[in-house]
Amino acid sequence: MTPRPTRQDYEKHQYWRSCLEQLHNAYGQVCAYSSIWIPTGYSVDHFRPKGRYPNLAYEWSNYRLALDFVNNNKRDSEVVIDPFVVHNGWFILDSASLWVKPEPTLAEVIKTRVQSSIDVLKLNHYRLVNVRFQILRGYMDGMQRLESIEQKYPFIASEIKRQGIKTRAQVLAENTNGPADTSPPPA
Repeated sequence: MTPRPTRQDYEKHQYWRSCLEQLHNAYGQVCAYSSIWIPTGYSVDHFRPKGRYPNLAYEWSNYRLALDFVNNNKRDSEVVIDPFVVHNGWFILDSASLWVKPEPTLAEVIKTRVQSSIDVLKLNHYRLVNVRFQILRGYMDGMQRLESIEQKYPFIASEIKRQGIKTRAQVLAENTNGPADTSPPPA
């Protein structure tokens, strides 16, 4: 292994690929950036780009599991927020469009970083919006249990809870067993 590998070294010896399966398992098969389950089509992202930080090219602590699409969008960007420092609630889901957005009350500097991450990673690309739609529709139709969504789509699960999104069965039960009518009978 080369201590300060060059781009030619990367092309010839992509040693990080040998740990891809372990990384996939360590992340529970969930993309660090999109928070979407990826059974296939994943890659090792170097959070700190290997071209600028060659000393981190083979460091486990610099690896993030990423959906290929997301990793290709990130490239060598350094404006993307490290998933390990993201706080709950920084990213929210717009229930009408299913677009990811920054939480409106964030400090401006954080809100800008969140929006930059969304833009660079293309988190609102139709492919990712469609995944969110399918999962939410499955949940609302009663085909997906919240426990399963929490494991495979943790961001969507947190938004279901935060927004109080209900299944159709829950809505129907509330409408059927709603508050008792305490008004007097008609005369």
